[in-house]
Amino acid sequence: MRVARLHGPKDIRLAEEPPPPHPARGEVRLRVGAVGLCGSDLHLYDTGRIGYTDASSPFVLGHEFMGVVDALGDEALDGLHAPLQVGQRVAVDPAVPCWRCELCERGHPNLCPHHKFYGLYPEDGALRETMLVSARNCFPMPDGISDASGPLLETLGVAIHALDLAKLRIGQSVAVLGAGPVGLLIARLAVLAGADPVIVSDKFDWRLNKARDWGAAHTVNVDERNPVAAVAELTGGRGVDVAIEAAWADHSVQQAAEMARYGGRLALVGIPPDDKLRLQHSVARRKGLTIMMSRRMKHSYPRAIALAASGKVALDELVSHRFPLAQTAAAYASNAAYAPGINKVILQVGG
Repeated sequence: MRVARLHGPKDIRLAEEPPPPHPARGEVRLRVGAVGLCGSDLHLYDTGRIGYTDASSPFVLGHEFMGVVDALGDEALDGLHAPLQVGQRVAVDPAVPCWRCELCERGHPNLCPHHKFYGLYPEDGALRETMLVSARNCFPMPDGISDASGPLLETLGVAIHALDLAKLRIGQSVAVLGAGPVGLLIARLAVLAGADPVIVSDKFDWRLNKARDWGAAHTVNVDERNPVAAVAELTGGRGVDVAIEAAWADHSVQQAAEMARYGGRLALVGIPPDDKLRLQHSVARRKGLTIMMSRRMKHSYPRAIALAASGKVALDELVSHRFPLAQTAAAYASNAAYAPGINKVILQVGG
């Protein structure tokens, strides 16, 4: 089978490798269909690391993905405890928790200290034609959701979890910093949840245009206007009830804190390239901000699938570029350079 491996920073190579064996108990084998390119993947592509995880040997990226069940191990039950079938299209939650530790037992599998994660070193991800995955991490996709939208169910799950943490209420004001796929989905969900106004900032006009298309009341190009001043003006100096940082978590974290009102909430979703959090203590302290660190998602796939299937969140509209597996290196280079018009890059592995 063909595999795209990351051998070092900006060094992706295509190779032929043996296919995986028949799945073990609780596993299925997938023919990978489509893989999304995530901002966290770009950290690994650019530097060979993310947070305190170093990719010290070649491995396979790709944690946003869908595929077709090719073979079943014994007791292959999906995430809703239903038997999987050969030929089913499934979206896959990339985080495989232990299901036994204190955090898992308390309902926080996204915080499991014993988990593995497809596409995070050393666990190989989905940029390969065939792979074994945990059956429990598979969620069947209805016919109305396209293959290209399948990987974005993971992205939508991250956005759902971020808003769950933020405890957004109807009629509250929201600022979303960063209009990449996660930020755009957070903004769309905030609109659906009745937030008003929803304010989105970014440096790329095509992303801001999409935010407005999806219902954002106001957008701010950060290269043209100070976003903190813009939010202050739009809220009459009060600030927003909820500020959500979904960019590169650099100076934007401080900006988000300055946008939030006194007693407001700050949700941090973005991952900084240097693994440092920069926040002026006095601003957060004097405002009495509640700060939430968002890690991935939990129990989100059923809701994500329902939202996508209903048409309320049009995932296909986010897909701006498609590449075959053979052009994985070009896809990553294009996304890392933020080629004009890029929102979501999809690698089409199968078909």
